[in-house]
Amino acid sequence: MSDFSLIALSPLDGRYAAKVEALRAHFSEHGLIRNRVRVEVAWLKALAAEPALGEIPPFSAATVEELDTVVAAFAAEDSAAVKAIEATTNHDVKAMEYWLKQRLGHNAEVTRVSEFIHFACTSEDINNTAHALMLKAGRDDVLLPALDAVIERFRALAHALAELPMLSRTHGQSASPTTLGKEMANIAARLERGREAIARVGLNAKFNGAVGNYNAHMSAWPEFDWEGFNRRFIESLGLEFNPYTIQIEPHDAMAELFDATARTNTVLIDACRDIWMYVSLGYFRQRLKEGEVGSSTMPHKVNPIDFENAEGNLGVANAVLRHFSEKLPISRLQRDLTDSTVLRNMGVGFGHTVLALDACLRGLGKLEADPVRLAADLDQAWEVLAEPVQTVMRRFGIENPYEQLKAMTRGKGITREALHEFIATLAIPEGDRRRLLDMTPASYVGKAAELAKRI
Repeated sequence: MSDFSLIALSPLDGRYAAKVEALRAHFSEHGLIRNRVRVEVAWLKALAAEPALGEIPPFSAATVEELDTVVAAFAAEDSAAVKAIEATTNHDVKAMEYWLKQRLGHNAEVTRVSEFIHFACTSEDINNTAHALMLKAGRDDVLLPALDAVIERFRALAHALAELPMLSRTHGQSASPTTLGKEMANIAARLERGREAIARVGLNAKFNGAVGNYNAHMSAWPEFDWEGFNRRFIESLGLEFNPYTIQIEPHDAMAELFDATARTNTVLIDACRDIWMYVSLGYFRQRLKEGEVGSSTMPHKVNPIDFENAEGNLGVANAVLRHFSEKLPISRLQRDLTDSTVLRNMGVGFGHTVLALDACLRGLGKLEADPVRLAADLDQAWEVLAEPVQTVMRRFGIENPYEQLKAMTRGKGITREALHEFIATLAIPEGDRRRLLDMTPASYVGKAAELAKRI
């Protein structure tokens, strides 16, 4: 652990820095500046490549290659140089514009049209496009792969444990049996739906000037189709064009993404709590790790700390993500700056989510089912067969079947022998009687195994 990580204010940059390293490239200050440069260079190249804008001669292949290199090779040292200029300008985007002009000052083709760097742009044109690129890459390259790994682990558990019967608990009380694999399949299915919701959000961007009307653009080239040109520009970056905005892109798509992520996180909170309970009940054991300690005073402890860590970080993530989705779509009149400082925390929301996914995956990797414990619980719960018995009685028209089984079983256990004695008295076909007599709590699982294997 570095000295910096010991004094970092945020645990994401301290204790957990290594686990969220993949997000730095996208959501750090350097990542933001790099994406601003990417957008600014792409805009200059697009202007130069448009024949209708005659005052901007097309760039040679060598200059295009150099412009691409500026983006591809943009390093932390370059971000530091931009920040040094910002110390004077007190404006981050303007500092980036000045740096870019200095960086390309030796190139005669660029110098000749240097005032077309940041042409007709408000800072928000650059920023909103950069933020959308950051989110798209952070989601596609880091968040979704981490979520996919967790889903695949739940799917593997669903398949492996598909036929292992388990006593269900509704309201904390014994209920119709399931299989441990089917419960893992339920989680996998919910997370898959959440993953689809996260992935299908299209990230919007705008490039329409100070208040969204192309005012500056039209003042220079009034006859040019700026809206069509800017749409093509935004779509060339893999983003979706928003034609109706104020100075800022209104962040509705961002809110949709943050909400979808928070909803999926909530599913995982539910899963972590359930697995915590299964560990507590003894349905799952946790594989031991050499040298690990569970308690400073109780040597026997093997705590479900990974699921507790995941649950805690998912809660922090959701607090941040839901603030984003509630705050970002709101801006006073045509612009206020409250979104700017909030957007700098996107990496925090994603960071705690990725940290939680990592913890959950580690926890899932330690789990081993305990068939003996599961079987013992089922064998003490013959009362759960009151449901199939009264259901068969209904089929064959026996009066008050529910009430009869309620009187026999509600609030008290029942033995196998007592249940079989009751079944023997029923006026039902012998084949159905035999089927009920052969049934056990462990065999009364319906389609659970089939459903678990299907996920």
